[in-house]
Amino acid sequence: MSSTAVMINLFGAVALLLFGLSQVKDGVSRAFGAQLRTGLSTGTRNGLRSFVSGLFATIALQSSTATALMTASFVERDLIRPRMAQIVLLGANVGTAITAWIVGFGIGWLSPLLILVGIGFHRSRASNRQGLGAALIGIGIMLLSLHLMSAATEPLRESQALFAFIGLLDNAWPVAFALAASIAFLSSSSLAAVVLILSVAATGAVPTALILVLVLGANFGGAIPPYMASLSAASSARRVTLGNLIVRGIGCLLVLPLAGYGAMLLEMLPTPGAMLPVDAHLAFNLALALVAWPFSTLLSGWMARLIPEEVRPDLAPKFLDREELSSPVVALTSATREVLGVGDLIERMLMKTSDAFSQNDLSQLTEVAQLEHRVDTLQQEVKVYLSMLSRVGLSEDNSRRSIHIIDYAINLEHIGDIIEKGLLPQVVKKISLGLKFSDDGYDELMRLMTLTIDNLRVAQTIFVTRDFDLARHMMEVKVEVRRMEKESAERHLKRLQDGRLESLQTSSLHLDLLRDLKRINAHIVSVAHPILDESGLLVESRLRASQ
Repeated sequence: MSSTAVMINLFGAVALLLFGLSQVKDGVSRAFGAQLRTGLSTGTRNGLRSFVSGLFATIALQSSTATALMTASFVERDLIRPRMAQIVLLGANVGTAITAWIVGFGIGWLSPLLILVGIGFHRSRASNRQGLGAALIGIGIMLLSLHLMSAATEPLRESQALFAFIGLLDNAWPVAFALAASIAFLSSSSLAAVVLILSVAATGAVPTALILVLVLGANFGGAIPPYMASLSAASSARRVTLGNLIVRGIGCLLVLPLAGYGAMLLEMLPTPGAMLPVDAHLAFNLALALVAWPFSTLLSGWMARLIPEEVRPDLAPKFLDREELSSPVVALTSATREVLGVGDLIERMLMKTSDAFSQNDLSQLTEVAQLEHRVDTLQQEVKVYLSMLSRVGLSEDNSRRSIHIIDYAINLEHIGDIIEKGLLPQVVKKISLGLKFSDDGYDELMRLMTLTIDNLRVAQTIFVTRDFDLARHMMEVKVEVRRMEKESAERHLKRLQDGRLESLQTSSLHLDLLRDLKRINAHIVSVAHPILDESGLLVESRLRASQ
């Protein structure tokens, strides 16, 4: 077989391995993502539980990178302490090594069975069964790729070029280390790099010491992608991934000069020689965990000094974690929390406007434009986040919930626009011109403003609880607001007819404020529409049916 064909077969097998890894990660995330995230965030009360949580999460996800990024996101939201996070990643490193050891143990005969069973599960309509099916298919593909790698490297056993290349690397350990690190970095997987080393080592051409050097390089290269992926995250998240990279780097620097002695210890193990790469991978990560664990507190403190806390802009969403997109229920909950925050911003805008109106204080309005900008930004982030979630494939209930969240966010954004472009200029005009409403007109407007703020608070509760009785009450309040607006306008016109000076001066202002408060309440009440519509209590027209 020509060298070109050998390389095509080998790289094709590596590509299949990477595809299998991604299938396992996506499948497990869809099937057990919520449980894994909950277990990882709650199972970190002490060092041992943190280590075990990281180990099992990585075995399930087949990716220490995914575990590292998940852990970093939890640290960013103060769900995991920094010291525990470093221990979680030590467990994740061992989890990757155990996975490589299992893959290399010679269970390739299970591949067809796993793929067959996985396809059966994948045909199910339940999303968790589909996820489990995808994970089983991914594991089967991984085992199949290992078989293909072994077949692809078979012609290399007598290749003089390979022996010459191995000889060069054996005389240049730093180059060999950098080569393995590059492979792990480019594939975003130390597991893929170690499995490739396993296949090449099966030719019998690689000395044991060089195998250890290559495994060290794969370990270091596998720690780079999580750090690169967290560069745009908060400083607390970057500390976790950088700490893991430094720990692996120090471990590799300490072991690399002693690779010859390490090779002699590995050769003393009773396991088959073909398993040396995965044995070395597992031994290194176990030793690294034992040595680094006692220094986890020191490491987290050092990271805090190395990467100081930065001031995060208020515009950034607090709960939209893209790692959660693989778990629709968790992602929808996070989007709900983010939109509730948008509702809180709208409440602040209304209260600032109400206070400025009642106290004739322009300083109350200085923050309104900034708050409205935050509302615009966050609702756009929510829409983008949920549009990404829809590509994952949602159940009918989750799809409907996603639409309700977007609708409510859009209505809140419209309220912000009305406050900034309607209420704000009107209140500024009242204060700057020194206009005074009649006592009756002032009381009517203040009652409607207070009712609007109360309605928003009820709408926030309905948005979360989807309470039918509250939704029905909200629709009745809409009628009350319409009545209040109509009666206030009629009384205002009556005061104009009576020639009252205050009403003459504030006529257009009074009517404009009534109109905008009515519009705001219409957007607030819209949160009740989906709940009542599902119950069949809404009609399409307010026209009285003809006899």
